[in-house]
Amino acid sequence: MARGDPLDGQVLLLAAAKASVAPQHLPGLVDRAQAHLGPRLETYRREYECVAEEDDRAVFLVAQGHWAGLGGELGLDDREVDALRRAHEEQLRRMGTVTERREEFESALDIREAVVVGT
Repeated sequence: MARGDPLDGQVLLLAAAKASVAPQHLPGLVDRAQAHLGPRLETYRREYECVAEEDDRAVFLVAQGHWAGLGGELGLDDREVDALRRAHEEQLRRMGTVTERREEFESALDIREAVVVGT
């Protein structure tokens, strides 16, 4: 992880390739989102299912549309919201691959969204 954000560099590269934002723009979006999410970690712990946790991040499954709401709070356009949503989903997939839970996480992403919060 670079810059203290909760997403791996390879995840950012993959998400940027799939999203409609410039690759150099995504790290700044991730930083903005983390600045917004970090202080809400305990709220996420109380309100959402934590499906994976490491020393420096926790991953929560939230209702579909959650990123659209966060994007509104952050003043982001639809492309930026999509890029962040994709990046957080890719981080969950990567963690699922490492922990042999990828199929479980893929199924969860059919009905929910992932939010990765740095701890």
